[in-house]
Amino acid sequence: MSSAVSVHELRKSYNGLQALRGVSFEIAQGEIFGLLGPNGAGKTTTVEILEGYRERDEGSVTVLGEDPATAGLDWRQRIGVVLQSSSFYDSLTVAENLALFAGYYMRPRPIDELIELVGLEEKRDTLVRSLSGGQRRRLDLGLALVGDPELVFLDEPTTGFDPEARRRAWETIGSLRELGKTILLTTHYLDEAERLSDRVAVLRDGQIVALGHPTELTSTLPATEIHYRRNGQDVVLQTEEPTKVLHELTTEALAAGHELEGLEVRRASLEEVYLALTREERE
Repeated sequence: MSSAVSVHELRKSYNGLQALRGVSFEIAQGEIFGLLGPNGAGKTTTVEILEGYRERDEGSVTVLGEDPATAGLDWRQRIGVVLQSSSFYDSLTVAENLALFAGYYMRPRPIDELIELVGLEEKRDTLVRSLSGGQRRRLDLGLALVGDPELVFLDEPTTGFDPEARRRAWETIGSLRELGKTILLTTHYLDEAERLSDRVAVLRDGQIVALGHPTELTSTLPATEIHYRRNGQDVVLQTEEPTKVLHELTTEALAAGHELEGLEVRRASLEEVYLALTREERE
């Protein structure tokens, strides 16, 4: 599969402070790629360079076949950006805002289709000033998609959402994958990255310290944990052979005619891997 984004040895400094120190990665067409890291790790600088809003010091960057530093308006028609916060025309309705921004594009998506995609059907004719924070964030996404982009940058797309709104947003982002869109996602919600991303990269101090599918990263921590209760006491077993240990436990329980109360099998989560990878920086 060809690459939508290719980054090689990307470097950027501010007043002598190295924000990016040789960052390299690729994003395949149609992939959801999560870029993770604590504040100050270099996420925003990386994304702004890819979007063409910030110059790099060294390295090569290709986005949809072009260098963002020199790409023209035709290239910008092919990308969509969801910023951490956006400005709307509060005195216009949802549909009117989308129609206004659609006028900037040569081949915009139909407005009603966009409204349905971001789940604002019931708010179509509502003034933006009356929207909740989560609804405004969905309108953010609609504005990013109005030009029917090939590549979408999602910067903290569900910040401030309640759990139900986050789940709806995840469904919307998943539907973009089905439409063949490529997505670069930044988020501080590790369950979100684990749920949505085909691959993730973890930035620490301007360098990528881990890159791969979430399950590949979680397999780097040592053991699977098996939790259950015996005689009212919690038991936790750590093992590299969960199938074998589970078989032994269940065989014993069946022979004795009792249940393994509170049985739970869990591997390390992406959050635990992330914390292990970034702990050095925090310390």
